[in-house]
Amino acid sequence: MHIWYEELKLLMQSEGLVIFALIVPFIYPVLYAFVYTNETAREVPMAVVDECHSSDSREFCRLVDATAEVDILYYTDMAQAQELMRREEVYAVMRIPSDFSKSLYRGDQTYIGLYSDMRCMLYYKAALLAASNVSLKMNGDIKIERHLHGSTDRQEDILKMPVTNSYVPLYNPQGGFASFLIPAVMMLIIQQLLCLSLGTSIGTWRESNRGIGVPIDDQMFRNPLAVIAGKTLLYLPIFLIVAVYMYSAVTSWFDLPRLADYSTFLQFMLPYVLACIFMGLTASALVFRSEDAMLLFVFMSVPLLFISGMSWPVAAVPDFWRYVSYLFPSTFGMHGYARLQGMGAGLSEVAFEYRGLWIQCAVYFLTSCLIYRREIKKIARL
Repeated sequence: MHIWYEELKLLMQSEGLVIFALIVPFIYPVLYAFVYTNETAREVPMAVVDECHSSDSREFCRLVDATAEVDILYYTDMAQAQELMRREEVYAVMRIPSDFSKSLYRGDQTYIGLYSDMRCMLYYKAALLAASNVSLKMNGDIKIERHLHGSTDRQEDILKMPVTNSYVPLYNPQGGFASFLIPAVMMLIIQQLLCLSLGTSIGTWRESNRGIGVPIDDQMFRNPLAVIAGKTLLYLPIFLIVAVYMYSAVTSWFDLPRLADYSTFLQFMLPYVLACIFMGLTASALVFRSEDAMLLFVFMSVPLLFISGMSWPVAAVPDFWRYVSYLFPSTFGMHGYARLQGMGAGLSEVAFEYRGLWIQCAVYFLTSCLIYRREIKKIARL
């Protein structure tokens, strides 16, 4: 409890620790969720190059403009359309050839040219989806016009679409970025801020104690187990509260899925937060100044998101990087939390991740004991 109290005093006296442990955890999740509030790209600016100027081409453009995915802003030629895309005034260009109507009436196949800014896949997805849906609708109408006269509605439906499909999106009905990305980001935030807090703490001690990560003149800091227990008792409840805040408040504010019950959620978060604490204590051996924590831990977040298998399919991640990702609690935390929050899984469904977190707790607890034992031995040599 003495070490807990000294760590608490350091936390309240250090502006950096106050920011990392008490302020940023409550702002970061809201900021990230707010950025992806709309979930999907809507009304993507598009230019149209209509070289046909017929009633059919105008009807095609009208139907595309009526979709939720794109918004036609300009009717122009190809040279000006390229310039508009270069200036980022539009992110897609649709070109209707001059023989569009002629080909339709002759019964030939015609083509619609679609050009998209591929720097963002969402622009391409929106433009392609709008053009494809309108093409399918117009194809069905042409079939009915040519082959059925005086037919019933049922016959028309069968001719339009002989084989139908039922599209049921599971776990992410909106097909949006927030529902898929925010759970992973929340787990990364907890890991990053815990490592930053613990790294800043030991860096502050080293700056004021001749390079040693514990107070030189305090006998209570001579036991590695006591040091780790005191620090854990301070940061564990803080970040469990942060986790509950993310799961309760942030998901409610932004209408994100929340399917797990609180007991299962807390059972899963306990080893996750502990594993992050012990990993932060271990990694803080590389921190010699309080500023070093920023250099060491902040840059790791984006690579960890990539190799975790959340932003890219796990099966497509090379084996080497997949095994490297298992060294970090965020990998197990992101996959487990996503299943709990978005799929309503129980602990049995996330048993692999749950066991992995407890194994990391044990391993990083032992390594953090060795780190602080070394720090304490340095005092004896002074």
